[in-house]
Amino acid sequence: MKKALVTSALGLVALGAHAQSSVTLYGIVDTGIGYQSSQASLGATAGGRSVVKMVNGIWAGSRFGLKGSEDLGGGTRTIFQLEEGFNSATGAQSVSGLAFNRQAYVGIANANYGTFTAGRQYTSYYTMLAPYSPTTWLTGAYGAHPGDIDSLDTLYRANNSLVYTSPSMHGLTVSGSYSLGGVAGRLNAGSTWSAGIQYLNGPVGIAAGFQRINNSTSGGGAWGADSTTSNAGAEAGVSGINNGYSTAQAQQRVAVTGGYAFNSQWDVSFSYSNVQYIPGINSKFRNTAIFNTGGAVLHFKPLTALDLAAGYSYTRATQSNGITSSARYQQFNLSQYYSLSKRTGLYALEAYQRAGGQTLGTNGAGNIISATADIGDGQNSAPSSSRSQFAAGVGIIHKF
Repeated sequence: MKKALVTSALGLVALGAHAQSSVTLYGIVDTGIGYQSSQASLGATAGGRSVVKMVNGIWAGSRFGLKGSEDLGGGTRTIFQLEEGFNSATGAQSVSGLAFNRQAYVGIANANYGTFTAGRQYTSYYTMLAPYSPTTWLTGAYGAHPGDIDSLDTLYRANNSLVYTSPSMHGLTVSGSYSLGGVAGRLNAGSTWSAGIQYLNGPVGIAAGFQRINNSTSGGGAWGADSTTSNAGAEAGVSGINNGYSTAQAQQRVAVTGGYAFNSQWDVSFSYSNVQYIPGINSKFRNTAIFNTGGAVLHFKPLTALDLAAGYSYTRATQSNGITSSARYQQFNLSQYYSLSKRTGLYALEAYQRAGGQTLGTNGAGNIISATADIGDGQNSAPSSSRSQFAAGVGIIHKF
């Protein structure tokens, strides 16, 4: 009888320990059909053709992942997340060679002291600004600011990152991150560091963030393998907007986002960013290039199952590197989302962009070209070859 009681007690202890830890499998599958006018190779200024194609991850990137926690006692938990992006049209990885390209981190969380994580993850700049990013209702593929010049979409994750985020204190949250470049003898080379602050109070919210990305290659040029942005094409948002400045020694971003909910049906958000591409001796341009962007999104929920949104953004570069007519981009967006259930929805998206002025082409300094359109960040590898571009898409999304 005594042995049976001991066995039962041990079983209860085991059950209790098991209940204190958890692992969740989750994911999103998003597939649709999209139309894009004037598709061309990056840097082309002629020869664009319209295309109808299957698209994936337009409303929300297709992904699957594991996340979990273990209770360590005293209000402290171990947490982890592994998240893989994939192409639902082909089954391929979103980023070749990266098994968990979206996130891969482990850390410690405490409700009183905050959260500290280490691994591949989003920067503090993004996480603090995200609640009022234009991508919330317009999507990143069609609604991010041109080329995602200010990294307000989820394209950029930093390798080798240490991130601390405070608990919310009367609506105020602060966060800081540092990503080690790993370059021998040069601590700051190849690193990314950022900081952000966010205040949420009922229907009102505002956030500000700063981010600097350093090239690991001395003096700029091609981004080195040790850099936290070693996969620069997919990670740092190289597009038709900033292609001439992709050899920068450093990229620097300052942004402010905010919003206000009028009631349960109407809300508005705004964003402003200042982005700088800073040259080094090996860069293909000579003077710092600065892009300023302002935008706003109006969201309307007329029915429980229906969300509608409209957005506008204006981006303008400063005169530099021999350019006398600054590049400028106006973008208009519409989105419609209908919920079939809590997990499944149908969506439609429309976007138009008009570019003007001049910018640098692929070869940098001395190669001044007419600015061409590049809607959101879904067309970064194949932007327009002309000043105008129209894109539209419809699709279905399921979350599990």
